[in-house]
Amino acid sequence: MMSQMPQPTALSRCPSCEEPLEAADRFCGACGYDLSAVPTPPQADPATAVNGASPHPPSSVPSVDWPVAPEVDSSDTPAPVHRAADIQGTDSGGVELPHPARESAGVRFDRPREPDEYPLAPPAEGPAEGAATPLADPRTADLAAPAAGTRLCVACRSGSVDSDGYCENCGHAQPRERDHMEQELSAVSAVSDRGLRHHRNEDAFAISSTALPDGSPAVVAIVCDGVSSATRPDEASLAASRAANESLLAALPLGTHPQQAMHEAIIAASDSVNALADPPVPHDEHAPHVNAPACTLVGAVVTPTLLIIGWVGDSRAYWVPVDRSSPPARLTEDDSWAAQMVAAGLMNEAEAYADERAHAITGWLGADSYELEPHTASFKPDRPGVVVVCTDGLWNYAEAAEHMAEVVPLDAAERPLHSAQVLVGHALDGGGHDNVTVAVLPFPAPSQGAGSA
Repeated sequence: MMSQMPQPTALSRCPSCEEPLEAADRFCGACGYDLSAVPTPPQADPATAVNGASPHPPSSVPSVDWPVAPEVDSSDTPAPVHRAADIQGTDSGGVELPHPARESAGVRFDRPREPDEYPLAPPAEGPAEGAATPLADPRTADLAAPAAGTRLCVACRSGSVDSDGYCENCGHAQPRERDHMEQELSAVSAVSDRGLRHHRNEDAFAISSTALPDGSPAVVAIVCDGVSSATRPDEASLAASRAANESLLAALPLGTHPQQAMHEAIIAASDSVNALADPPVPHDEHAPHVNAPACTLVGAVVTPTLLIIGWVGDSRAYWVPVDRSSPPARLTEDDSWAAQMVAAGLMNEAEAYADERAHAITGWLGADSYELEPHTASFKPDRPGVVVVCTDGLWNYAEAAEHMAEVVPLDAAERPLHSAQVLVGHALDGGGHDNVTVAVLPFPAPSQGAGSA
């Protein structure tokens, strides 16, 4: 079927000369005007149906009669203000809109001004059965004191803190007591910080002083680093530091040689960490491996003439003389993969510590350690100085003895707490990738340091 050409629109008169026309005329008989060139007259509605159908007839709804502001007599008199609630409107179809003041639904324009503050309702005598208990305003409520042995939430000030460190009322996580710790004695100070990357502090320390049988002072510092890959490393470090410190305080006044006392203290620390492990299961090839709590340990005992160091793992002790023209020294050797490679002559120190396996420890305190080998060393320094006892959270940012001496303040022997704070700050400024703990002990031990603490 052939398509049809559009037919010209029939006209009654010629658009050019107004001569009457017949329906079949294609040209005006009077003036010869081409009637096929006449455009289609515009329709009343601008909308045209896509399928060629006639458009919808125009709406018969009358136009909206918008209100007009009245004339004002004087230019000094302001025009009246028309509020939305005063004007009666209509919709697009001309239907009258409901008056806001007479309708409860929809938006209210005549609503009274809202108060800036809402007073809290007084607590009810008692909630009805099945009803929720209203929460008291923590700013004004007279909160009852928490039961003995419980902590109060720092956020809502009304809930008790559970054993996991969360509020039982609002669920807010509480700041941990060990996130940052400082302790100062007259002859030793220590600082421990969670660092910038870890969610908790798994380090621990213990510092104290006592007297030897002859009345001379003995100052003690123990620093422990929990092994993060083990279970409950924070408990392991805390138990080990406390056990070692208590062992030394018991042995030194009895006249035990400080080096022997340090050896026994490390064994006592190991026993305390072993006790944290879960009970062993019956031997079974299908039984899962027990991941026991574990930590490293480094300790120092300073007397008027002797310096004793003991360690297991990769926590370290450094000697920094007061006279910086004298060389500093590292007093410990790591129980680590890198140290073993260097000791065996397979790598130099730079190559070994650049390896990704460098910090894998080969010795630690814990029920799953291969064999406990406490390391102890005795020194007789010939000049005054300070002993820096620290975890790898610090020495990672000052590994060489010379570098450690550069960051130890010159007045460290007079201000050990300030020096410990500076060293922790140095690690945090360097990135704080690990927990940071450091103790600073002046040598020789001052006589006023005697006395248990």
